[in-house]
Amino acid sequence: MNERLTAGGDLWLRPWAPDDLDAVLCAFTDPEMWRQSEEPVDTVPAAAAWIAARQRHWATGTGYSWAVLDARSVVLGCVEVGAVNRRHGCGWVSYWTTKAARGRGVATAACRTASDWALYDLGLHRLELGHRLNNPASCQVATRAGYRPEGVQRDKLRYDGRWYDVEIHARLVTDRGFAAAS
Repeated sequence: MNERLTAGGDLWLRPWAPDDLDAVLCAFTDPEMWRQSEEPVDTVPAAAAWIAARQRHWATGTGYSWAVLDARSVVLGCVEVGAVNRRHGCGWVSYWTTKAARGRGVATAACRTASDWALYDLGLHRLELGHRLNNPASCQVATRAGYRPEGVQRDKLRYDGRWYDVEIHARLVTDRGFAAAS
């Protein structure tokens, strides 16, 4: 199984490693990132636990998470195919980028690359992802990576005492002709 993936241009993906502690801690200092983890990632032990969880998922085949890096090996974000269900051939895709990487097509390239890998190399049939309705940038990433909107889940997520609707998107292995440009 290919663990290192080229995401076009000077971007590449590789599984998270213990050496990524500083990059994870730095990424999670951004208030926008606090929503990207069930537990706070604000200490070295918390960052180590976050990385270890991704390594466990990889080892058990329940999820595949990559650090997204540039040509200088600077971590720009994360893309993950999680909740992998082999019986039903499906998984859940998520992604985030560091503040410095936003708006540069990094999330789109990483999402498209990991999705292609999950559908064509891993052999899944369906991938899903969701984003808050008030996050149009994430919607653009999903659409540009070939995901089609399927509907809205009302009051799905709760942050800071407020409920948010979530739009669900999906991509099937049989989908063809999605917009590949970032």
